Amino acid sequence: MSQLDWVVLAGALGLMVTYGVWRGGRSRDIRGFLLAGKEMHWGTVALSIMATQASAITFLSTPGQAYTDGMRFVQFYFGLPIAMVVLSITAVPLYYRLKVYTAYEFLEGRFDLKTRALTAFLFLIQRGLAAGLTIFAPALILSVILGWDMRVTILVIGGLVVIYTTSGGTRAVSKTQVVQATIILVGMVAAFVVLVGSLPADVSFLDALRVAGKAGRLNAIDTSFSLTNRYTLWSGLIGGAFLQLSYFGTDQSQVQRYLTGKSVAQSRLGLLFNGMAKVPMQFGILLLGATVFAFYQFAAPPIFFNPVQTENARSSADGGRFAALEQCYRDVVGVREQHARELVRAMKTGDPRAQAEAQRAFGAASAEAEAVRKEAIALMRANDRRADPSDTNYVFLSFVVRYLPAGLVGLVLAAVFAASMSASSAELNALASATVVDVYRRLLKPGAEERHYVVVSRLATVFWGAFAIAFAQQASRLGSLVEAVNILGSLFYGTILGIFLTGFYVHRVSGTSVFAAAIVAETAVIGCYLFTPISFLWYNVLGCLAVILIALVLEPWVGSTAARQEPSPA
Repeated sequence: MSQLDWVVLAGALGLMVTYGVWRGGRSRDIRGFLLAGKEMHWGTVALSIMATQASAITFLSTPGQAYTDGMRFVQFYFGLPIAMVVLSITAVPLYYRLKVYTAYEFLEGRFDLKTRALTAFLFLIQRGLAAGLTIFAPALILSVILGWDMRVTILVIGGLVVIYTTSGGTRAVSKTQVVQATIILVGMVAAFVVLVGSLPADVSFLDALRVAGKAGRLNAIDTSFSLTNRYTLWSGLIGGAFLQLSYFGTDQSQVQRYLTGKSVAQSRLGLLFNGMAKVPMQFGILLLGATVFAFYQFAAPPIFFNPVQTENARSSADGGRFAALEQCYRDVVGVREQHARELVRAMKTGDPRAQAEAQRAFGAASAEAEAVRKEAIALMRANDRRADPSDTNYVFLSFVVRYLPAGLVGLVLAAVFAASMSASSAELNALASATVVDVYRRLLKPGAEERHYVVVSRLATVFWGAFAIAFAQQASRLGSLVEAVNILGSLFYGTILGIFLTGFYVHRVSGTSVFAAAIVAETAVIGCYLFTPISFLWYNVLGCLAVILIALVLEPWVGSTAARQEPSPA
């Protein structure tokens, strides 16, 4: 990176941390530290919700996902608008009426303490691990670009997040996310403009997209129904809706964002805005990745996008063979580029026969290039069994470093850091909330002074920051990060959503029945993950329905069949 890039990156990081500490202030009670005094406008709520979900994984891994697998990942978000409407009608007014700090307080009044504790425990484990992934993503950037030790880099990034989150609590998180969202928007738009401008003079943006479409990278909609195909219209609408209902309705990292709103109306507006904006935003990020793919049809990409593993292969005992494969790959992609230009010319003429012949030749050259690439990856794996065969997470990063001008590299990296810090800070803040409210204050030390709980909240933030950093050290072999974080969430979200939906709508089920049902359902979900090819989005449906149905079956045996009244908060 150039000196200007370093100035831009360092300035952006310094601005985010300083602004977070300044705007966070010093909260004297737990309401101020955990809920920002319930004084946020809907615009701040909306940006906070979106920034919490859109971590660095979104901007680092999603373009690579489109590069390797096309745009069908956008279907993952199709259930989001449905979930936002449902939650605005049901969960938001309920949480405000009960005046809760966390979503899990509701469960003790509706069921019992053990059900509340189990659900909070599932959240703490899942979100603690996810926080590790959001810290790992930007650490990956610095370690690759600068050659820094990954462990040191993770400590630096995690430490920056912990500083202002611990200092200012939820107010610092929400206020800082506004600045972070601005940096993200400017950085990604700048990258897209430069990418389009980098296309050959005789290849328009539309031409490039048409070539990407011929290569299957614009496959946004798949109407087939399959339990094993990860991304289809139906898995997105059904499985995605269940996942988003659980994430936004029961995950404290999101619930806490809209509980800071001044009123029910402000929180609803924040949720609904996110429901309208998220799908177009995700489509744009995937389109960026598809455009990177199109760009590399007219320019030579590296044989493998992870430069560290590529260099290791060059210096290995089979370095000569690997160098020969690299040369072969350059020759083949040169031929592919010629056929890509022929395909563009054929599409402009409108001659179907010429288009078919050009597409056949382009497809054959692409297949040959992929075969050489796979041989190179196999050689890397043969020399180092720990080598990750997936380079999805490095695709966009590689383009940024190689082709963006000085200054913009630092800006795009600042955008990725901003995304990571916004999501990580919200996660740590939510983990601290659940730890203090659902565990410490409820089970260990009830009735203490407000200042005591604020101190414990800060200590809990530091603890979960350390936990996330520790897990981040082990995250390097998880493949596509954007898929890994959603698979991780899907292992727990269905069960948690089932507990909440039973509490909301199935009044004759007691705590003991739903507690036992949750354990059985969670075991079944983990079993599906380990032993079946079922797509992870369907885990959310399975876990949710299993909790409800098993609880209904168990109730006559282990619980009371008496109708239950809606409770007061615990």
